[in-house]
Amino acid sequence: MTVCVFAASSSRIDAGYVEAASLLGTLFARSGINVIYGGGGIGLMGVLADAVMQHGGSITGVIPAFMNDEGWGHPSVSDMIVTSDMGERKRNMFARAGAVVALPGGIGTLEELTEAITLKQLGLFHGPVVMLNTLGFYNPLIGMLDQMIRGNFMRSEHKNMWTVAETPEEVITALSNDRGWIDDPRKIARI
Repeated sequence: MTVCVFAASSSRIDAGYVEAASLLGTLFARSGINVIYGGGGIGLMGVLADAVMQHGGSITGVIPAFMNDEGWGHPSVSDMIVTSDMGERKRNMFARAGAVVALPGGIGTLEELTEAITLKQLGLFHGPVVMLNTLGFYNPLIGMLDQMIRGNFMRSEHKNMWTVAETPEEVITALSNDRGWIDDPRKIARI
């Protein structure tokens, strides 16, 4: 299995987020799960990549040319794909992945996570989408998604498009236990 991981590039965050990202990278490597991620060398992206590589796992970075030119790529990731822009980066990552895992992150991570959910809702992505809710990071988003369902902006069935994992171990369990969502998501995409 190849998992697309979206995560923060910030290095100025609580140590609890760093510990969870490192453990998740270790668990991916030990479980034989291939990782594709945004290619960054700092923040949770860098921590995750370091842990995967330190434990003999497989990791591929996908980075836009302008970020690569700025030196933002991880210097030790040998499998680095350079794309022309952010859109190509995401398309490349989704095309190579069978699952998506979102660690805590900034606005870019939020945008990537919500695109994964949107693609799944429209039947354009079929794999599991897992939020690693370290230190309750995703609680406000989960509340917003619940509000969308209560307000009939999404169907109650849509809540089954994502899984919330409180620990890195729960991420691995969620990926292992995923049984898919529905055969034809477009039947219920329209409200």
